[in-house]
Amino acid sequence: MNRFAIFLSAAALIVSTASLQAQTASPYAGQERRAIKALSEEDIRDLLEGRGMGLAKAGELNSYPGPLHVLQLAGELALSSTQRATTEALYAGMRDKAQPLGRTIIEAERTLDQAFASGRIDAAALRAQTHAIAILRGELRAVHLETHLAQRSLLTPEQVARYDALRGYGEAAHGSRRHGG
Repeated sequence: MNRFAIFLSAAALIVSTASLQAQTASPYAGQERRAIKALSEEDIRDLLEGRGMGLAKAGELNSYPGPLHVLQLAGELALSSTQRATTEALYAGMRDKAQPLGRTIIEAERTLDQAFASGRIDAAALRAQTHAIAILRGELRAVHLETHLAQRSLLTPEQVARYDALRGYGEAAHGSRRHGG
């Protein structure tokens, strides 16, 4: 009888645990209250301000510095006054291109969100809207990556190596890098 009681207790515990797991909240819980479900407030701010949001990692992590970080490290990189002025202009130009794209992405995401919220979406509209958002996001990424490409050409190989070291992208940890200038 004791074994049977232990078996029943174990079975009840398993059923109880499974029930709790089924009731566990989604990692999206709370996000249903967002103005645009797919974008956090931080995402919206980043898009409006023309921030990189990790879109230029392919450049950043392969020795193509970003202008904002170059400006932040200007002293350590011993930027010349010409390099500093050109980097400031490069950064401003990037923001001038990125901010309108960011606003357009926000509106495209809002349109998609509203289509779902209203129940007025079909497969064709879904495809068209997500395709348009993908193109916009690709354009935004290109703006950021093009800026990294241009920034590297403004620096010496030594400055690029110093930038990588200051940002924690050490040669020993990541292998050899070349500066094609």
